[in-house]
This record gives sequence, C-alpha cells and structure tokens, in this order.
Amino acid sequence: MKIFTSTDEWREFRDSCWPQADSLGFVATMGALHPGHLSLVRASLKNNAFTTVSVFTNPKQFDDVQEFENYPGDVQADLLCLEQVGVDAVLLPATTQIYADDYRFRVSENDFSQRLCGAHRKGHFDGVLTVVMRLLNLVRPDNAYFGEKDFQQLQLIREMVAAFFMPVNIVACPTIREADGLAMSSRNQGMDSAERETAAFLHTLLKESKSAAEAALRLGRKGFTVDYVEDIAGRRLAAARLGNTRLIDNVVI
Repeated sequence: MKIFTSTDEWREFRDSCWPQADSLGFVATMGALHPGHLSLVRASLKNNAFTTVSVFTNPKQFDDVQEFENYPGDVQADLLCLEQVGVDAVLLPATTQIYADDYRFRVSENDFSQRLCGAHRKGHFDGVLTVVMRLLNLVRPDNAYFGEKDFQQLQLIREMVAAFFMPVNIVACPTIREADGLAMSSRNQGMDSAERETAAFLHTLLKESKSAAEAALRLGRKGFTVDYVEDIAGRRLAAARLGNTRLIDNVVI
C-alpha cells in the first residue's frame, strides 16, 4: 500500500498509472475508521482495478472548534486497517495542502444545504462540498463511494457532481449498523454507556413512528435533544443529540 502525504507526489503517481489501469475507485474519510467505512472500501475494491482512500479530518465542515479538536482519530490504526483490506493507496494530505488558498474559494449550495443539518450547522455543507470537490479533482476517480447514512450529504454531492459536469460516478452504499440498529459512526465513541444504550432508539423510533412529528416527540421522551425529524422523498431523516454526541440517521418510509 502506497501512502502519499504530498498532493504533488500523488498527482505524479496518478498520471503515471492511468489510463493503463481499468478503473480507479475512491473513498473519502475523516479517519477513525469503522466497519461502515470499510464497507465503502470493499465496494470499491470489488468493482475497480485500483482503490484510493483519503484520511483527512476536514476543519472547514465543523461549526464548533471544540468538536473538531475532539474528533476521534488514530492514523496508524487506520493505515493498518486499510492495508489489511487491500487498499492500493492512501492520501494523508495536510490542511495547508488541501486549503493552500486559505479557503478563499469554496462551493456553496443555496437551497437543500440550508435545510436539515445545514439549518443547525452554519457553513457545514460549504465545507463538505468544497473538500469533496477538491479531493475528487485531486484523485480523479472513475467511481467514488459514499454512505447512505449521511443522506443529505450524499444527495448534495450527487447534485454538485452533476451541476459541474464532473466525470465521476457517485456510488451510494447502504448504512452499516450495530446489532441493535445504531448506525455506525466515528462519533459513537463519544457516548458513555448509558447514552450508547439510549442511542439505539433513534433508528427504532424512526422506523416505528407513524409520522415525523410522532418520531420527534418519542425521541424527546427518551432523552434525545432533537434537531429535526423530517420526511423527504420517501425517507425519514433525523438528527438528535445525546450529551455531546450528535447522531444522524435515516430510514426508507
């Protein structure tokens, strides 16, 4: 497995390998890898000749500096995990390389990104879309894999790629869950045992409730601080907090 900390070295390598290789798959992560991330990686490995993964905790998508500083991560553990599953290359860029312009240029969407998570996290999707565009332009994959757990993010990335005529196929992958139904997330590490036990009700109540309003009410009774529960285009999407941990999930309705 090749590891690149220099974007220039990656681009030189990228140019030397293609178009010889059949296809290039890409998975963008912020580290603290778990089986959900690895499901994306395995999908790429299965369907592409070459797979690249980025590990970059993007500061521009956090509206809370403390949340960014507390985001979990163990780069060496992540690299070992990626090597074990057979990833071909890993990008470990520094913030100064991804944002050499000091974030003067960014991608903004002025409709769907202002709803749901965007209504509660100022500038979040500007940061997400900007870093994804930069990484896609850097890697230039044929296929890029994103999880359905972050459904709003997935939709915005799909629409951004279409709007800017970017030559990449965005592949949606199913949410990977714990045995009790909790969607796997790096943020789950921030919960204590009592919060973790309660967290499983997020998925359960989204499925069982007859309406978004009922789900929000029942989540509140269980101790969640609800940011939103909304039914959009055949899905029920929600974000809620337990202590300092913000959880998101969605189910088909």
